[in-house]
Amino acid sequence: MYRSLLAAPLAGMLGAVAIAAHAQDFPGRAINLIVPNPPGGMNQIHAQPLGAVIERLYKQPAPVLNKPGGTAAAGTAFVANQPPDGHNVLVTTPNLYLAVEKDKLFGIQSPYSLEQLAHVALLSADPLAFCVQTENPIKSVKELVAAAKAKQGAMSFSSSGPYGITHVPAAMFLDAAGIKMRHVPTTGGGPAVLQLLGGHVDMHDGGLGAVFPHIKSGKLRPLGLTDLKRSASLPDVPTMKEAGVDVEAYLWVGLFTTAGTPEATLTKLRDVVRKAVADPLFHDAMTKAQVVIDYRDAPDFKRFFDADYKRMAVGLKAIGRGEEAK
Repeated sequence: MYRSLLAAPLAGMLGAVAIAAHAQDFPGRAINLIVPNPPGGMNQIHAQPLGAVIERLYKQPAPVLNKPGGTAAAGTAFVANQPPDGHNVLVTTPNLYLAVEKDKLFGIQSPYSLEQLAHVALLSADPLAFCVQTENPIKSVKELVAAAKAKQGAMSFSSSGPYGITHVPAAMFLDAAGIKMRHVPTTGGGPAVLQLLGGHVDMHDGGLGAVFPHIKSGKLRPLGLTDLKRSASLPDVPTMKEAGVDVEAYLWVGLFTTAGTPEATLTKLRDVVRKAVADPLFHDAMTKAQVVIDYRDAPDFKRFFDADYKRMAVGLKAIGRGEEAK
């Protein structure tokens, strides 16, 4: 009896010691950066230099593993179901919650829930740029709206996937402007940009990191940005609201890990990320990609996330289950 009374407190003490030791040694092995999209999009642009810095600072591998599928649902579910030890980090966009809202709309059981993930940090929150090919005679949002109204449903736009981060803002634009365009979904941000570059669609609204190189090379023309203020990278490009269409949206990139990770380990992981983001190598990579770093630690990221989720969920529900969702 005496032994059994001592056993539970002793087990608890040993568990606490083990957790503390694990956190102190973190990262004790590779930190996998899971990108739930094909290579080429905003997640990849952030993950590659982040992994390189982590490897240099902590002498542990930080490979970028692409796990595309289901508008980012496959890679997200992978992280959600890993052991809660902080060694698998999801690098993702608002597709994280858009996929959940889409499943609700269709009465589908999602392969993960948001409660299975823990916030780590926000890395950036860029507007999307509505772009056309430079060969296209359209030079403004006003001209784009006029062209679409002249031939309702004939023009097209590409997205990173149905109900994804580039589909929902485009649908919000169509709704606000009172126009129709044919939706051409792809498997990620990179493929969606390629659709526009190849002349297969008329318009794409991509994150600055994904479209800026093509704007700089003269292949794409930006018409409007979904921020409330103009971008320092593209000071001559108006916001969508300045152009007369009420659309606000952000292609943010943030980090999550598996829920249930001990708080001491989460704290250590957040420290790892904070130091990596502050490193000149990461800053240089973001500058070259024309991405403005907007680092926010977990509590501030959670507040930003909740407000963004509320705004974008309204836009997703506006799409509904109609033809334009395909």
